[in-house]
Amino acid sequence: MTHLDAGAELDPVHPHPHPLPAPATAVGGLTAAEVAERVTRGQVNDVPVRSSRSMTEIVRANVFTRFNAIIGVLWLIMLAVAPIQDSLFGFVILANTGIGIIQEWRAKKTLDSLAVIGEARPTVRRDGVAAEVSTSEIVLDDLIEIGPGDKAVVDGVCAEADGLEIDESLLTGEADPVVKRAGDQILSGSFVVAGGGAFQATKVGREAYAAQLAEEASRFTLVHSELRTGISTILKYVTWMMIPAAIGLVATQLFVKSNDLDDSVARTVGGIVPMVPEGLVLLTSVAFAIGVIRLGRQQCLVQELPAIEGLARVDTVCLDKTGTLTEGGMDITELRPLNGSDEAYVRKVLGALGESDPRPNASLQAIIDACPDAEDWRCTESLPFSSARKYSGASFSEGDGEASTWLLGAPDVLLASDDPSLAETDRLNEQGLRVLLLARAGRDLDDPGVADGAKPAALVVLEQRLRPDAADTLRYFAEQNVRAKVISGDNAVSVGAVATKLGLSGSTVDARRMPRDKDGMADALDEGTIFGRVTPKQKRDMVGALQSHGHTVAMTGDGVNDVLALKDADIGVAMGSGSEATRAVAQIVLLNNSFATLPSVVAEGRRVIGNITRVATLFLVKTVYSVLLALLVVCWQVEYPFLPRHLTLLSTLTIGVPAFFLALAPNKERAKPHFVRRVMRYSIPGGLLAGAATFVTYLIARHYYTGEGALDAETSVATLTLFLISMWVLAIIARPYTWWRIGLVVSMGLGFLLVLVVPWLQEFFALRLVGMTMPWIAVGISVVAAVALEVGWKWVDRRFPV
Repeated sequence: MTHLDAGAELDPVHPHPHPLPAPATAVGGLTAAEVAERVTRGQVNDVPVRSSRSMTEIVRANVFTRFNAIIGVLWLIMLAVAPIQDSLFGFVILANTGIGIIQEWRAKKTLDSLAVIGEARPTVRRDGVAAEVSTSEIVLDDLIEIGPGDKAVVDGVCAEADGLEIDESLLTGEADPVVKRAGDQILSGSFVVAGGGAFQATKVGREAYAAQLAEEASRFTLVHSELRTGISTILKYVTWMMIPAAIGLVATQLFVKSNDLDDSVARTVGGIVPMVPEGLVLLTSVAFAIGVIRLGRQQCLVQELPAIEGLARVDTVCLDKTGTLTEGGMDITELRPLNGSDEAYVRKVLGALGESDPRPNASLQAIIDACPDAEDWRCTESLPFSSARKYSGASFSEGDGEASTWLLGAPDVLLASDDPSLAETDRLNEQGLRVLLLARAGRDLDDPGVADGAKPAALVVLEQRLRPDAADTLRYFAEQNVRAKVISGDNAVSVGAVATKLGLSGSTVDARRMPRDKDGMADALDEGTIFGRVTPKQKRDMVGALQSHGHTVAMTGDGVNDVLALKDADIGVAMGSGSEATRAVAQIVLLNNSFATLPSVVAEGRRVIGNITRVATLFLVKTVYSVLLALLVVCWQVEYPFLPRHLTLLSTLTIGVPAFFLALAPNKERAKPHFVRRVMRYSIPGGLLAGAATFVTYLIARHYYTGEGALDAETSVATLTLFLISMWVLAIIARPYTWWRIGLVVSMGLGFLLVLVVPWLQEFFALRLVGMTMPWIAVGISVVAAVALEVGWKWVDRRFPV
C-alpha cells in the first residue's frame, strides 16, 4: 500500500489542482495492524484541540499583569517601612488574583467538558467496518466517509463520490459548491453540501491545510470584545495620568516636605496605589467566567467568550425554521396522487427514492418510515438534495426492466407557475404543512434541465413538529425589543403558517421576488418578518444587508445551508444536533438543541455588560480623584492626606465588596454601545467632585487643627469626606433600588461606622474624629458635593447622550 505524498501540494489561493491518481487504500480501509503501524510512526492527527487556556496560561494571565507589578513593588516597599495595616492593599491583590484564577479554572473545566460532548466524530472505515472515532484518532491513509453537513477534518484525496458537492468558501471565499470525483483533492475545513462519498487522508496533524480551524472553533478567547477593548483603552488613559501624578507626588513627599522618611514613603505609596484600577480587569474576567459556568449548566457551549457579550448587543435575530422553530423529525400526513397515478405505485417510487439516499434528510426519512422499500428496483444513478436547487432525484431500473427517472422536491420549483396543482399546494402550505412534489422526469439526471417538463405524480404532505419552547422564546425576544426574522428555504406560505402558530406576526415574503441590491434587500428585511424560498447565498446576503443598516445580527441554524450566514453574522448559534460544519463556524452551540436556551445567553450577556459598566464607574471615580488629589498636593506643597490603610478601607467598603455583588447581580437592560464614553462621562465628573471636596476639607482642617496629632486629625476628616461622597456615588450606581441593593449600601455605611466607634479599629486604621466642628463641616461639604453630583450627572445625561 502506498500513500500519497506532497506531490499534490495545494496553493491556498487556487486549491483545485489536477486530479490525483485514485487512492491506493482498499475499499475496506486500513487494517488494525496498519493503523497501529502509523500510530507508532506518529502519523496521527495530533493537532491539539483546546476549549480553553491551559492552567499555566490562566495563572500567568492573572498574576503577571502591568498593574500587579506596580502594586507588588509598592507592597514590598510598604512591608519594609510601615506597619502591616498600611500593607493591606497587597493582601487584597493576592486574594483578588486567587479568586480570578479559581473562577477561570472553573470556567475552563466547564468548557472542556462541553467541548468533548460537542466534538466532531468522523466516520472512518477500517477492516471493512465503518465506525465513529475522535478527530485525534485519525491516522495517515485512513478512509473517511463523508455526507451532507460533514466537515473534512484533514486533507485528503477523494476515493468515492456519489453526487459529492463540497463547499470550500470558508477557505477560498468562493461560495459555489465544487463537484468532487475520485482523485480530486479535499481540503480540511471544507464541508459537504450534497451527496456523499469517502476520501483518503493524505495530510494529518499540523501538516493539514487549515488544520487549526477545529482548534480555533472551540478556543476560549477574550479578543474582539468591545467591553475588554474598552477597558484596555481606559487603562491606557489611566497609565498616562498616573505617571506625571506619581512623579510629582514622589518629589513633593520625599524631597520638598521634610517629614519622617517612613511616613513620607507611606503617604507617597498611599497616593499612588488608588490610582490603579486593578480590580476592574479581574472583575470583568470573573463575571465572564461565571457566565460561562452558568450557561454550561444549561448545556450551552460558548466557543468564543465575547459571544456572551455579542448576543446581548443583538437587535435582530434571524431564525432558520427547520431545526430551530421546528424539531428535526417529520411525519407524512397525506399522500395525494396526481394525474391518475396509482397510489401503490407512487409508494413504491417513494420507497425506492428513500433507499437511494444513504444519508436522508428529515423529509426523506419521514418518507422512508412511511413507504416500504421496492426491493426489485435498482438505483442506477442518484442526485442528492441540494438547498440551491430544492430537489433530489434518482434513476431506476424497475422490476420489469423499464428505466425511469424521478424527482422529489419543492412544487413551486418543479412545476410551471400556472400549474393547477400549485393552488392545492398553497392551501396546504397555509395550514403550516410542508408539501413535496414527486414528478417523473423525461431527461437524464445529469442534464441541467432535468426538471423542465417533469410530469407531476403525487403531492407528499408532511407535518413538522413545532418545538414546544419556540413560542416562549419568540415572545421573550419581542419583549426585549429584539426583532425576529424567520429566514427559510421552505415555501414562504408554509413558513408563515408555522410562524403564526408560534405567535410571530408580520408580513410574509417570497425571497425570489426580493431586490438583489443590498439597500433594497435591507429595506425589504426591515418591512418583512417571514421569508421563504431563501437560497444559502441569499441568507448570507440578508445578514450583510441587515448589518449594512447598522443592525447587530444573530443567526441560528443547524443545516449546511446555514453555514455561510452563520459565519458572516455577528453571532452564529448552532444546534448541537446540527451538521458538523454549522457547529464549527458558530460562536454558540446549544448542545441540548433547546431554542429556549437563547434567552439565558442574552440575559447572561446583558448581566455582564450592564454590571461591568456600573462597576467600572466605581473603579474609575477612585482613579480620577486619586490623580486629582496627587496633583493638588503637588501644587499646594502639602502632605498627602491619606495613608495606604485609609484608602484600603475606603476601596473595600465603597468599591471592592459592592462591585463584586453588583457585577454578579441580575440585569436585563439591553447592552448599549460606546462603553468607554459611557463610563468616562460619569467617572470624570464624579472623581473631580470627590477629589475637590476632599481637598477643600483637608485644607480647612489644616488651618483648624494645630499642634501634635494635627496630621492624624486632618487625615480623619478628609477620610470621612471622601467616604461619604464615595458612598453617594455607590448609592447612585446601585439604582434602581431593591431590598438587597439598599442592604448592601447600608451595610457598607455601618462597616465604616464600626471602625469609627470601636477603639481598636480606630487605632488600627488611624482614624479618630477630633471635636465636633470639623467632622460636621466635612459632612456639610459632602452633602454639597452629593447634590452637585446628582445635578452634574443629570446634566451630563442631557448634554452628552449616548
